[in-house]
Parts: sequence; C-alpha cells; structure tokens
Amino acid sequence: MSEKFPYALTRAGMIMAPEHGNELEVEGVLNPASGRGADGELYLLPRLVARGNVSRIGIARVNVVDGVPSSVSREGVVLEPDRSWEQGAQNAGVEDPRITFIAELGLHVMTYVAFGPLGPRTAVATSTDLRSWVRLGPATFDYDDALDVDLGLYHNKDTVFFPESVTGPDGVPSLAVLHRPMWDLGEVRPGESGTQPGWLVEERPSIWISFIHLADALADPRALARWSSHLFLAGPEYPFEELKIGAGPAPLRVPEGWLVIHHGVTGTLVSAMAQQQDVNYAAGAMILDADQPWKVIARTTEPLLSAETEQERSGTVPNVVFPTAIELVDGVPYVFYGMADSCIGVARLDRTAERA
Repeated sequence: MSEKFPYALTRAGMIMAPEHGNELEVEGVLNPASGRGADGELYLLPRLVARGNVSRIGIARVNVVDGVPSSVSREGVVLEPDRSWEQGAQNAGVEDPRITFIAELGLHVMTYVAFGPLGPRTAVATSTDLRSWVRLGPATFDYDDALDVDLGLYHNKDTVFFPESVTGPDGVPSLAVLHRPMWDLGEVRPGESGTQPGWLVEERPSIWISFIHLADALADPRALARWSSHLFLAGPEYPFEELKIGAGPAPLRVPEGWLVIHHGVTGTLVSAMAQQQDVNYAAGAMILDADQPWKVIARTTEPLLSAETEQERSGTVPNVVFPTAIELVDGVPYVFYGMADSCIGVARLDRTAERA
C-alpha cells in the first residue's frame, strides 16, 4: 500500500465457491454485485459460469457470523443471457455485474457486460427488489464533437454508477458513471486496430467518467443507458497496473472525497474476446474530488490486495484479485472480490488509524 494512502484492505476469507454438482457453476462463481433487499438482508449477485463460459447472474443471501460475512445461501438466478445482444455464435453471457442503489431514484441500478455477437458491451438494468430486473439495453454514448469519437464503437467493461448525484462538468445535477472503453477495433473488424482517436494519449484501457442529467433519469429511467459529457479519468500509472486498469465497486463517499477501488493488471495483454491466462490482477484505489469527481486527488502506488492465497493464485484464470462490491456490515465496510475467476473472497476496508 502507498504510505500516503489512508485506506487498507485485510482479508476476511473466502465466502463462496462453486457448488458441487451445480451445472451453472462448473466454471466458477465470481465477481459479484451486491445490495440490500427489501427485507434488509445483504445479498450478493455473483456471476455464475456454466460449461462453455456461459455466464448468468445469481442471487445469494450473505450469512454473517460475529459481524463478518462468512458464507452465502443460494436463492437462484436473476438474469440469463436470453436477449440476442447477449448471445453470439461462439459465446453468450451476462457478466461481472455491479449494482448501485441510487436513493434519489429509489432503484438498484445494475451495469453488466453483455457478451454478444460483437464482444463485450456495457448494459444497464434496474430493480426495486434485486430479484426482478428491467433491462434498459446496451449503454449508448452521446457524440461529443470536441472528442471527435463515437464511444459506442468500442468494447466497454468495468462500469459502475455513483450512489448519489453530483454537479456535472456542465454545472447541472447529474448521475455519474465510471466505465472503460477499449480502443482496439481490430477485435471487431480485423485490420482496424490502428483507428484510435488521433488525440488519444493513453491507448491502454483506462477509466473514463460520463454523466446523465438527474432530471432526465427521474423523468425516464431509460436515460440511465444514455451517457454524455465523457471525460478521461485515470490510466495505468504504477507497476502493478502497467497493462490496464478498471473500476470496481460503486464509489464510496469518504471524508477525503470519493473512494474508488479499482483493479490493475500486469502480464500479457490478450484479446478481450479470449480468456486470459498470463496476467496478474491486483486491487488498488484512488480518491476523487468530492465536488469534481473527474479529478483524482490521491492514488495507491502499490496494491491494497494482491493474489497471494491459494484461491487467488489458482483457478480458471490464475493470479486474480478482482474487487466488484462494497457493503457495510454492522457499520464496517467489506469489499467482495473475485478470486482467480473461480471463487469469491471478502476483505475488510479500514481507514488507517495513523491517518484518521
């Protein structure tokens, strides 16, 4: 951990592993979203991977022992890849959900990866109870003449909403969303790998931020899938993230601003359409300005959590710590993360005493 960064992660154990004999989980349970149900209980919504790398999103109640999330009780599947844009000839999946409860809307807002005919695209869905979801479809991006880029052309992953509105760069109350475009169009059309925007300084996959006017979302929730005012937020900067970075759980409001836990990747960069092997994913973090969340004010120079345990180092994709959810349990924040694309772990988030 960076000596100057005021937060730390401490492992609390593995909370979920593939269930023996469950055909929906034979290739892993991983990268969960989370939320509080109408009953006040805490739920994980994990990615369940069946044979052939076909992913669904399940739901499981979190069991807490002595104040620590310790296990789960499965309660079924809430989202399947049953739309045409979630299915390809050689792949299908609804993957890596993130869920943010936005009180101003009274909705749980899920972003997930729809792995369809042209590869991974961000999609949006909403729910009032975590169980019944209304798809809003793939995210679309308003054209920004100043950027001279159609973000809708590119693969996009690692998307998550802020939990409350902020003042957007245009001065209007807005909902903010983090996402990660990937600039290699050769993934979709061979030979088009050099068509990144000419002004692009950082070609490695990086975190961007976009906005939706709050009034538009209040008038019609479908606006949650139409994003504008796109800004580059942060790219790879330190050794543990030299290949790419991506956002994790919903940003957490802290005294310093907005805490964003992200993942950083080293190793060999391969196709977004293929399952990676020669990589190492670790958890880092940054703090964004409270009033202008497109500004990074602090950042870890080293990981908060790296692949060290057997479950993190050995699995479908070895050497992966992939944070995707954060929840308060008896007033203590816990981060849930994927372990080697096979299991789910949990770690306590602490504000370091010496800097409190």
